[in-house]
Amino acid sequence: MADNAQTAADVLAAVGGKENVTNLIHCITRLRFSLKDESIPDADAIKKIPGVIGAQWSGGQFQVIIGQNVTKVYDEVMKLGVSGGGSIDIDEGDAEFEWTPQNVGNAILNYLSKTMVAMIPIMMGGAFFRVIATMMGPLMLNIWAEDSQIYQLFYTWMYNAAFYFMPIYLGYSAAVQLKCSTMLGMFMGGILICPDLVALAQAGEVASVSVYGIPAPVASYAQTVLPIILCMPVLAQVEKLMKKVVPDMLSTVFVPFLTMFIMVPVAYCALAPLGNRLGDLVGAALFGFGTYGGFIAVAVIGALWSFLVMTGMHQVLIVLAITQLMSGNPDGAVMVGASIAQFATWGMAFGAFLKLREKNEKMAQLGFSLSGIIGGVTEPEIYGTGFKYMRPLAGMVAGGFVGGALAGLFGVKVYMMGATNILGVLGYVDPSGANPSSFMMGAIASVVAFVVSAAVVYFFGFTKEQLEEDRRAAKQAA
Repeated sequence: MADNAQTAADVLAAVGGKENVTNLIHCITRLRFSLKDESIPDADAIKKIPGVIGAQWSGGQFQVIIGQNVTKVYDEVMKLGVSGGGSIDIDEGDAEFEWTPQNVGNAILNYLSKTMVAMIPIMMGGAFFRVIATMMGPLMLNIWAEDSQIYQLFYTWMYNAAFYFMPIYLGYSAAVQLKCSTMLGMFMGGILICPDLVALAQAGEVASVSVYGIPAPVASYAQTVLPIILCMPVLAQVEKLMKKVVPDMLSTVFVPFLTMFIMVPVAYCALAPLGNRLGDLVGAALFGFGTYGGFIAVAVIGALWSFLVMTGMHQVLIVLAITQLMSGNPDGAVMVGASIAQFATWGMAFGAFLKLREKNEKMAQLGFSLSGIIGGVTEPEIYGTGFKYMRPLAGMVAGGFVGGALAGLFGVKVYMMGATNILGVLGYVDPSGANPSSFMMGAIASVVAFVVSAAVVYFFGFTKEQLEEDRRAAKQAA
């Protein structure tokens, strides 16, 4: 096992030392360097440093892939003088935005994805309560009676607490991304799910109400995503304007009041109905993708998902899928293929573990596989197995395709945003009981993806030269 301090020292030296680092942060697997002189790092040389899985430029950062040990290596780098996460010369938020189609598209995707991804813990927590109730209730194990309080607590109350109030949670999350008042963001979400409005919508007695004399469609925006997502950028600009025109001594009262005074008709009469309509279109698009693309669509996603993630092309699909799940509807294409792809990735590293003989590399491959199965991290497998030897990528693709095709053929659907590790199969459980085979067939398809990937890697995943070098290394170690 690589020494964290030595890895940190070698990496820092390779990127030009602390003098060349303007900023350093880390995510769950990578050190992300912002550098003064970007010509210094040699990615191929850095990849050979013990403890490093990969290295690449992405998004203006030099990213060194460490794996699950990244926080320890990060701490060691900080001890070497890159204090406080480094510093940057200018505030990135003050940089002038270049209005190009690509930049606008990226900004929209970043806003959508970051706002929604922040909701995943709530989605997973609330949905997992319902999954447990489904498994323990009359639909499966029949341990809890349907009218028992424990069943109602898990199945209804906790689930509704997570999903019914989604506009409020999203209002907060969007406000964080837009750097406006989080309290007003939550207030905007509360306005959309006002009990009186929901009661009117459920009664169905009136089609519209008057807001300042403007007709507004009556609808329930509880458990919706796009209405609040559309409202928040406008709210941020309105609040910014109010802060400029309202005197400081009156700002505490009149900035929030005037902001919401303007936003009420904008939301009720225009943006919220538009968001509802767009939500319907998103659901129809995903339904059509799964229906008309059939099992082939799921198979292709399962085969190519890891490559889509590496290029960032997955963002559009994942935003659509999360929107669908947040609205309480299952997804039978994107999330199914993505989940199957994870098992294929873990199988790729496991196949390498079975095939290779050199002790350190063999145990590293086992560690990569277990980091995915237990920890839900796939980057070590992709870079430490796939791109290191190249041929194993064919096993990952084959496993994802076969597993995805099987899941698609048997109508497997994802009903909740599950864990990224092996517990992700619980996302296939249909709480309503209408698709009882989803969980079983989803689990089987996942295992098939793992086995096919491992088998392809074991039999075809290495060149003769790679295997010969592995044997020589094993003999030398012995």
